[in-house]
Amino acid sequence: MRGIYRRSLRLEFVAAMAVALAGSFVPAAWGATQSIATETTLNVGTSDVDGRTQATATVSVSGEDGRPATGAVSIEEGSRTLAEAALNGVGQASTTFSLPGGSHLLRAVYTGDETRQASSSPATEATGTSTTVPGYQVSLTPISPATFPMTLTQGTAGTAEVTVTPVNNSALTAPMFVTLSCSGLPNYTSCTFTPESVEIVAATPTSCATTAGVTTCPPVSSMLVQTDASGTARNLEHAPGKNPVAWALLLPGVLGLGGLAWGARRRAWLSRLALVALVGLVMSLGATACNPQYYYYNHGPPTNPPTPAGTYTIIVTAQSNNGVTAITNSTTMVLTVK
Repeated sequence: MRGIYRRSLRLEFVAAMAVALAGSFVPAAWGATQSIATETTLNVGTSDVDGRTQATATVSVSGEDGRPATGAVSIEEGSRTLAEAALNGVGQASTTFSLPGGSHLLRAVYTGDETRQASSSPATEATGTSTTVPGYQVSLTPISPATFPMTLTQGTAGTAEVTVTPVNNSALTAPMFVTLSCSGLPNYTSCTFTPESVEIVAATPTSCATTAGVTTCPPVSSMLVQTDASGTARNLEHAPGKNPVAWALLLPGVLGLGGLAWGARRRAWLSRLALVALVGLVMSLGATACNPQYYYYNHGPPTNPPTPAGTYTIIVTAQSNNGVTAITNSTTMVLTVK
């Protein structure tokens, strides 16, 4: 009886321990799936730059846990993304962009991260200085991936649309051509635009409109960002030991040098010829394994490392000339490489 009683006590103890352990682990698992609410604030300041209004947006994102958020924020006006910036170590970001004349309602949108929820700031009003000088505004739209920030794995590519919205283009007396470029890319990453240059004329619409079944919109360029996963493959077109020109120079030179060295003991003038042959041999070696071109053909170009992982701010710049002054507008986009 005592043995049975002790056995039952042991079973009860084990069961109690199992329940206690399960109770300690379940809340942790539930907590891991819960998101932390965030709050996003936006402040916008404006300044005049060459007769155009430049806005500076300062964003702060904090979590209800009191810790600074990570990730990126975008500055939006309606459905357009005017700029994007990465949060720093204290959950803040700052970016600049141009504003056309008139009143604008802007908001900052936080996209969230692995543990924090997305959030947006209340609408903030900003006013651009009105002018009659033709110009344009640049905005971005994510295509692939379908959301910002653009997150890519090494070796993959992403696309975004760059919309060039005309400003006061009715005053144009000649076409305005806007050329797009980007900077701030990580190593071993390229950025191309299709088309690289867009045209604005007096009749170019400032927003998409449908007339008689035909939809016309401001000009758009597709931006392709390509990362690299590995280096260039080895060039095997010329394999070691299969260079007939090198062997045609090397083999006779070696045999001739050996014969001249043997005969130099009997004829003094052959020593001079041996020296000349030696120089020729060295030159032939320069056309083989000791030559950089030979090494390139047989071993291929050096292997480039992949695009470094990290978060980068890409600057998209638009440049044009309205016939009077040069105009440069830019915006920013966040690229995350994993």
